[in-house]
Amino acid sequence: MSREGDPEAVPDGTPTFADRFPVLSLAGRNLTRTKTRSLLAALGIAIGVVAIASLGMFGSAFQRSQMENIGAIGNDVMVVPGEDLGRQNFTETQLREIRRAAGGAELVAVKRDSREVGYRGETQNRTVYGLADPNALYDVRQGFVPDQWRSGAVVGDQLARDEGIRAGDALTVDEQTYRVVAVLDETGQAVVVDPDDAVLLPPERFDEDTYAQVVVLSASTAEANETAERIRETMNGRQERVQVFEFGRLAEQVDQLFLQLNLFLVGIGAVSLVVAGTSILNVMLMSTVERREEIGVLRAVGFEKRAVLRILLTEAGILGIVGGTVGAVVSVLVGLGVNELFLGDPLAFDTLSVFYLTVAVAFGVGSSLVSGAYPAWKAATLDPVQALRGN
Repeated sequence: MSREGDPEAVPDGTPTFADRFPVLSLAGRNLTRTKTRSLLAALGIAIGVVAIASLGMFGSAFQRSQMENIGAIGNDVMVVPGEDLGRQNFTETQLREIRRAAGGAELVAVKRDSREVGYRGETQNRTVYGLADPNALYDVRQGFVPDQWRSGAVVGDQLARDEGIRAGDALTVDEQTYRVVAVLDETGQAVVVDPDDAVLLPPERFDEDTYAQVVVLSASTAEANETAERIRETMNGRQERVQVFEFGRLAEQVDQLFLQLNLFLVGIGAVSLVVAGTSILNVMLMSTVERREEIGVLRAVGFEKRAVLRILLTEAGILGIVGGTVGAVVSVLVGLGVNELFLGDPLAFDTLSVFYLTVAVAFGVGSSLVSGAYPAWKAATLDPVQALRGN
């Protein structure tokens, strides 16, 4: 039935929100009576959520941006001449030994020299690499490298940008003219053989059949590690004929380092939520003190301790949910900017980013409930007679 004079009552007798959810209604009314204090408490939770989620997203995006480069070489093994080889380059015979030791893994033998490279009348001393198949190691951003590469030159990204070189242009290497068939894409910082400021030629354009290094390509990091061990055992006895570098182990170590960094950043953010929880504890305690008589009335008219406890915990939960929701929205906006900065794609959220956001919101709501537990218990255990007397 409708209640005369009650603005929330519906004339046709339909139950109001307060009728359906009395605890929520009372909790909401209590919070709106102290708007400023409630907003400040919810703001503290929001700041804590933003701190945890944003720092976690920052660490995740930064980790992915670095691991994209490292991950590109994580399956590669580099073999260079050792101290006891007696020479600075591998011969064809030694290359065949390395190939047998590597089993079925793909090998990229690299020749290297320093030559005079000229373009538009300007000549500079540049590194020149000889590779049979540049496509095995690099991506091309302009032009293309034929499968059977026998003529023409390939130019690294940085050299092409500095000199304005494009596919189809002509340049000279030791006064011999070559047509540029392709310009490589930027390789980043982590690369086995850095071609950014170099020129690549077919191996046949080198007089000697010797190789400065050999890159072994594998399908996985585990396979790369096994290949590296086989090469060491086969090529090195009591003498170090070759040095083998496994980039997969480096990638694993860096990944572990970033994980620890992320946990540290999230821990810093969690401190702010503890501070916010203390703020809610203060708000709820003050609310309990100010509403002693009201709580006494509720107890006197039949409200059980559990009902009072639910009302106070609901208030704390509402503060946590409001603060957590606002913090989540702000964190997503911050994450968009972080992803654009490090990954070039604002929507590049991964599972770890979503995990940090979820944990931050859950921790925010949980902190609110934990902080409100003691004041709620204190209010529920008030003696109604003493509360009505104001004692």
